[in-house]
Amino acid sequence: MPPVLNIIALATFAASLSTRALDPVLPHVASDFAVSIAAAAGFASVFAFTFAIVQPVLGAAADLFGKARLVIVCLVLLGLANILGALSSSFPLLFASRILAGIGAGGVFPIALGLTSDLVAPNKRQVAIGRTLAGSMTGNLLGASLSGLIGDFLGWRGVLAVLGLLAVVASVAVAVGFRGGALKRAPAKVDLSVLSHGYRTIFANPNARICYPAVFIEGCCVLGLFPYVASFLFEQGVTSLSISGLVIAGFAVGGLFYTLSVSRLLPRLGVNVMMISGAVLMALQLAIIAFGPRWQFQAVNFIFMGWGFYMLHGSLQVFASELSVEARATALSLHSFFFFMGQTVGPVAYGFGILNAGKIPALLTSAVIIVALGFVCAGLLRQSRPADVDAT
Repeated sequence: MPPVLNIIALATFAASLSTRALDPVLPHVASDFAVSIAAAAGFASVFAFTFAIVQPVLGAAADLFGKARLVIVCLVLLGLANILGALSSSFPLLFASRILAGIGAGGVFPIALGLTSDLVAPNKRQVAIGRTLAGSMTGNLLGASLSGLIGDFLGWRGVLAVLGLLAVVASVAVAVGFRGGALKRAPAKVDLSVLSHGYRTIFANPNARICYPAVFIEGCCVLGLFPYVASFLFEQGVTSLSISGLVIAGFAVGGLFYTLSVSRLLPRLGVNVMMISGAVLMALQLAIIAFGPRWQFQAVNFIFMGWGFYMLHGSLQVFASELSVEARATALSLHSFFFFMGQTVGPVAYGFGILNAGKIPALLTSAVIIVALGFVCAGLLRQSRPADVDAT
């Protein structure tokens, strides 16, 4: 594996830290600007929605101007947005800074996957992507806890300032790591015909018709559950928000287990069995959570759910990376777009299901859908050479 993968993982780590940066310190933000907690909680929604909506644009830009170059730009934008947020004198200005941060973070992860795919042959790509995911998972895992720790000493402004500086440092690391040909090549001229050709190549591939709906469903059925975890625990009398955070953090721990085990599991199981196994593992955890075990068991459930999720999701990322060679960043950005749009729709769908059918039927329905998804992906996705492979 190329040593530069460590730098790519650092970039995804720095971007992921900012995703949940304000969650632990929202009461202080609300108090400082005299707004409600509900209004302050809008930061999470605007960050996620912005993250999703910029994916197709930034992916196409990466294919035109260079992936490494755009990762650097996005990290600098993320860092400056966080620092601007730390200096905000009004709630609207802080809100605007979170929109800019969403754009910056939204450009790092999918483009980093595209860089990883460019550097590694297809037969080693799933392991390489697993290492890139390790950076993101570690950032997700530490983001909220690190923000809470910094917030205790420096306040919410200190949280944004420190994370902003970390993003700028990561941008320098990427610039140094890719100081060769990847940055010295002149940017391509903007040619809309190149963009349209890339989109045609992607959607002409039969795998695109499976990958993109599949990650949308993953986002709905799995990540859409997360906003309800605390309320489920409240129903059992567990009112500590730190315990809710600990339970949800198990998902990221499961993702780290996946990155450590994928190099051993993939040769033994093969990609199809891995997708089915991951789907079944997720479905079992959804079914167990539906019946409300103690929070300690739920924490373990989320570890297994995260492990199973990335067994399926990581496989889908590899298929997405092979939809096109020339438009690889576009393909992976679309993959991320559909995934985050699923996370946007998922909480609404769960809310409707829980309100009208109840918690147990809603979660069991999601479990059935996930199992079916695993078998459909294993049955219909096929390893194939991208149509534009000879053009590179």
